[in-house]
Amino acid sequence: MIGGNGGWLDRLKRGLGRSSSKIAGGITDLFTKRKLDAAAIEELEELLITADLGVATSARLAAEFAKTRFGKEVDADEVKGALADDIAAILEPVAKPLILDPGKSPHVILVCGVNGSGKTTTIAKLAGQYRKQGLSVVLAAADTFRAAAVEQLQIWGERAGCPVVSANLGADAAGLAFDALNRARDEGADVLIIDTAGRLQNRKDLMGELQKIVRVIRKLDDSAPHDCVLVMDAGVGQNAHSQVEVFREMVEITGLVLTKLDGSARGGVVVALAEQYGLPIHAIGVGETMDDMRPFEANAFSRALMGLED
Repeated sequence: MIGGNGGWLDRLKRGLGRSSSKIAGGITDLFTKRKLDAAAIEELEELLITADLGVATSARLAAEFAKTRFGKEVDADEVKGALADDIAAILEPVAKPLILDPGKSPHVILVCGVNGSGKTTTIAKLAGQYRKQGLSVVLAAADTFRAAAVEQLQIWGERAGCPVVSANLGADAAGLAFDALNRARDEGADVLIIDTAGRLQNRKDLMGELQKIVRVIRKLDDSAPHDCVLVMDAGVGQNAHSQVEVFREMVEITGLVLTKLDGSARGGVVVALAEQYGLPIHAIGVGETMDDMRPFEANAFSRALMGLED
């Protein structure tokens, strides 16, 4: 996945503007030269909870901050700086780019997520970035129940210069994935990315479909999929936890991509997810263009979340 920071840090800071305004603004209101007493610690903890960092993580961060400072005067900048460092320490172990295995031809990425999470757009961005690296990519439109998803993937595939394997509406998703893997192998493609359905209202059917896709493609490659990425809209806040739980019951999730961080004040959920599940966070998105999704960087994210300069 492409790195390159030209302007990205500015976009990240702007994208996290609503989240940082909630947290950093709240800290400024709380700590304009104030003694760190029990009430201040409790208020800090409550602020972090409302910013979607989760109850356990918020309590731990507040307690950690108070450990060496209780009873002393602190100001907002000190609080933000210390929290940014502690949050970066939580995020660092999970900040892992999506690495392709050159020994796999193709490297198969199964992409899951509820409808509306930004799944198809994420696939397009991944494909576009891999194409820029000179890799050949095949896309599989295995969300066969939504015509819009297939059309969207075909449009993005055309833009990125990637063939898209599709079928009639309602066709067997596993059969399509099998055909796509066959084609990718025949063409010597480097990467196959499989889009999937996300209709959680019928959880049992979706589970059966995803598990069937995995079973069927393993007839061609018993190590596939090599990555199973869950794409989530960060704007859902604490509901992101239930999405992780649900999809982990269905397939073996190997990593996360968090989208739409620019559209909400709930970026703190990234920290809560990292602490609770320890799943790799491969990338985050802060906009619609190809360059608005980049590999996740712990320090850059934590400082942007606190409204601090890098």
